[in-house]
Amino acid sequence: MTEFLVRAFVKDYKNTEDVQVRTRYGLMASTVGICCNILLFCAKFFAGLLVNSISVMADAFNNLSDAASSIIGFIGVKMAGKPADEDHPFGHGRVEYIAAFIVAFLVIQVGFSLFKTSVGKILHPEEMSFKMITIVILLLSVCVKLWLGFFNRTLGHRIQSSVMKATAADSLGDVITTSATILSVGIYGIWGLNIDGIVGLVVSVVVMWAGVNIAKETLTPLIGEPIDPKLYRAITEFVESYDGIIGSHDLIVHNYGPSRSMASIHAEVPNDVNVEISHEIIDRIEREALKKFGIFLVIHMDPVETKNSRVMEFGTMLENVIHGIDTRISFHDFRLTDGENQINLIFDLVFPREYDKKKREQLKEEIINKVTETDKRCCLVITAESGFGVEK
Repeated sequence: MTEFLVRAFVKDYKNTEDVQVRTRYGLMASTVGICCNILLFCAKFFAGLLVNSISVMADAFNNLSDAASSIIGFIGVKMAGKPADEDHPFGHGRVEYIAAFIVAFLVIQVGFSLFKTSVGKILHPEEMSFKMITIVILLLSVCVKLWLGFFNRTLGHRIQSSVMKATAADSLGDVITTSATILSVGIYGIWGLNIDGIVGLVVSVVVMWAGVNIAKETLTPLIGEPIDPKLYRAITEFVESYDGIIGSHDLIVHNYGPSRSMASIHAEVPNDVNVEISHEIIDRIEREALKKFGIFLVIHMDPVETKNSRVMEFGTMLENVIHGIDTRISFHDFRLTDGENQINLIFDLVFPREYDKKKREQLKEEIINKVTETDKRCCLVITAESGFGVEK
């Protein structure tokens, strides 16, 4: 069914890196969600009235909030697909994250309203009635929500959409809440035991918890998150695979929405190669990175010494000292100023992000002491920094 809908309503559906194709996916998924959730709301609302059940009514209004969420998702995806303009030179992709956050807020609000109603139902229980049609409607609802959850999760992973992933998580959570509602109605029908208010309370907590999780997942890319380790390695290996590139460091990726990223990286080139030759290599890497990753990559060129035996000797010595102290620490941009009485070793020292200031200073001192024990003429000029990606 999912593939049928994709083929029928998403033009050029295989080209998921294209912004317009992503927008078509989002609009189709939102439309399906709106239709399914409105139908489920009507069916459950009718069933809730039949048996006078707060848990069934709570489940119905949960579906109504899902329909509202799908409408917000529809608007968000539509706005996120707008091209860059004078006021937004990097496009409108982050609107999708904002839309997902609004969805989370609505889910939490609905959950809280259901919580208050359920507490009232526990304190002041009301008579229920049992109708088999209610169980049938709720079982069909579970099937629809299961499909809707897998539908959104499949498309969310396919186009890397936080809104769809949030909707999928919410749908699968609804399966749990509806199952609990079925249990409540079934227990009343078999044993006459009214646990409607308690089940409604459980449903409301599950709904609120789902909303909190959706909010956390959508706020992370807005605030700023580290690059995916697989993408980090893929980009660095891609850059370093070119002849004329010795190494790379300081890869930073800026996310402006799904499929809208910019990145910068420092690429090390031999300092004895003509700068125009190195520049031509850099230009080619930037062009081909855009085709391969869909990322606008800006490369800073770092010339490094490759033939000076003196520089190589002290560089190797420094590498041995650092790795002897902590293999998680690395260095780059190594330069040497040689003198008869003093040798300046100038470099950037990269610590893992979780190392605090005290630990960094302690390790710096240990490195300086070890190097000066090897050669007392060495004076270390260190710029300490944290890694932006995974450790090599």
